[in-house]
Amino acid sequence: MEYRTQPIDTLSGFDMKALRSALGTYATGVAVVTARSADGEAIGLTVNSFASVSLDPPLVLWSLAISSPNLAAFKSASHYAVNVLGQDQADIAQRFASRLVDKFDGIACCDGLGAVPLLPNCCAWFECRNEAQFPGGDHVILLGHVERFALDARRSPLLFHRGRYARLATADHPGMAG
Repeated sequence: MEYRTQPIDTLSGFDMKALRSALGTYATGVAVVTARSADGEAIGLTVNSFASVSLDPPLVLWSLAISSPNLAAFKSASHYAVNVLGQDQADIAQRFASRLVDKFDGIACCDGLGAVPLLPNCCAWFECRNEAQFPGGDHVILLGHVERFALDARRSPLLFHRGRYARLATADHPGMAG
């Protein structure tokens, strides 16, 4: 098996496109993070940078580009929600990844903790207190303390792999617990 390597000790000559392609081989779930701005406006954006950090205390993280026009609002929000999208919600992922002015138009949201919008028909919802933020290169890492969550175990998640949305294969793999 042959591997192509890239130097990691220097950014001069570092192929960012190749790095992005290599990172894209790691399949992730797709979520929309929602909050309220200081003036009460609903805000939201699509992420695939969501991860569990700790069960005790219950902590999760996600990251946001420092160039995002929503950065200040998410950093100062008391709460936000991570809405884990179902495999039939690629249109919602696209909507919240776009530059639409009112991404919530026509979506029947419920209010969660801190009046945070909760999107309908998701696989899971994590309502979080905005715990801390940390610098992360060209992103800010946001750490959330999960105060409430919900799960719809009947729904399969939307995935992101190699720059495209994907679905979970349902065939069992030999040796996998069922």
